[in-house]
Amino acid sequence: MSTAQGMTETERRIVAVWAADCAERVLPLFDAEAPDDDRARDAIARARAFARGELTAAGEIRRRFVAGRAAHSAASPAGVAAARSAAQAAGVAHMGAHALGAAAYAVKAVELTHPEDPDARAAEVRWQLAALSPEVASALRRLPPLGSDTAGPLGPGLLASGTLGEVIREIQAALGA
Repeated sequence: MSTAQGMTETERRIVAVWAADCAERVLPLFDAEAPDDDRARDAIARARAFARGELTAAGEIRRRFVAGRAAHSAASPAGVAAARSAAQAAGVAHMGAHALGAAAYAVKAVELTHPEDPDARAAEVRWQLAALSPEVASALRRLPPLGSDTAGPLGPGLLASGTLGEVIREIQAALGA
């Protein structure tokens, strides 16, 4: 592990399940817009296969950008966010901090789908927090606070701003991280 955002391989395998669960909840938003594009669905399946020990981190590092390209097949911002959630879930094999990216993009997809519902975002975050096993919560607590470590997805980039950053900060606060 070259950065605190990386986690051990065992932790990444544990956290990958939760990341895949978060992404899978919004996958129908992408599938409805791009039914012939299986890259997002495949990314979630690969995250689960990695979690089971069927795929290696090295192999997944080589394929980590495939699912992200699926976002170009989406027609709406919610579909794009759903595809990016799946890509972040697949990225957990490479770096554990991507799990928070998967969760944040899933929340963004839900929020974009239900702009008239002021509780949509909070309800999705509550579901995500309730879905955390003690082992996943423990691994996520060891991640650095968003924006404090520049060597990874939790650095000052895309995940640190806007809705994504707000959601990650909310999850980290709820974890006591």
